[in-house]
Amino acid sequence: MPVEHYENFPVASILMPRRLRQPVAAIYHFARAADDIADEGDLGDAERLRQLDEFRAELDRIDKGEKSRSELFFALSHQIIAYDLPLQPFYDLLDAFSQDVVKKRYADFDELQDYCRRSANPVGNLLLHLYDEATPVNLAYSDAVCTALQLINFWQDVAKDWAIGRVYLPQDDLVRFGVSEAQIGTGRADGRWHALMQFEVRRAREMMLTGRPLGSILTGRTGLEMRMIIQGGLRILDKLEAANYDVFNRRPVLRPFDWAIMLVKSAPF
Repeated sequence: MPVEHYENFPVASILMPRRLRQPVAAIYHFARAADDIADEGDLGDAERLRQLDEFRAELDRIDKGEKSRSELFFALSHQIIAYDLPLQPFYDLLDAFSQDVVKKRYADFDELQDYCRRSANPVGNLLLHLYDEATPVNLAYSDAVCTALQLINFWQDVAKDWAIGRVYLPQDDLVRFGVSEAQIGTGRADGRWHALMQFEVRRAREMMLTGRPLGSILTGRTGLEMRMIIQGGLRILDKLEAANYDVFNRRPVLRPFDWAIMLVKSAPF
């Protein structure tokens, strides 16, 4: 489940087949490094975008069969070649990170979904290619799971994102439920806030359940890992509800007891 820097990426999970841990680690290091360029430190926006363009240039070199002098991209290119991974998901991730530099608000859910399509869905796409399970049906289920995970991360991190000037809650939903950005800034979880978050949590849950069949399609350890990821997302949503959606004072996190519950619920269905 979520890890520091780049959430929703099951890095070197104990459930993952050993042979896949190196390629997953290479993909993760790429995503984390690019995400850090977009989010961390005191760089200006122009410099962040320039460095992300350098990452695009490195992907172009891989596409042309040229060797990189960068340790990160040398390792990544080896795994891309070994597993015949598509390059588009990597470009999509860079597009999302670049968007984070310049876009801080989302007019509606369609805009937010488009962002998730590039910020989260590529991860599932790449993992399915590693598993040799990238069928159209599986990719559609994966997209639903990954988008749901991204939404869940947004809902639990409203206060954290506000601190860096970002609001991922769709602007039209804020208007619909009568919640202002000033209210987010003061952390007031009143009835209007509860109604808004109840709506957003329900939407994320429905999307997660849409992708849930992927956990039974995948077999063995990869299937169990997928079911654990799905249950982890649903567990966070349960905790949001239990906290009365007050993410300002009770940000939900998974504890050891939660992992035990997730494991029990991850039996094949």
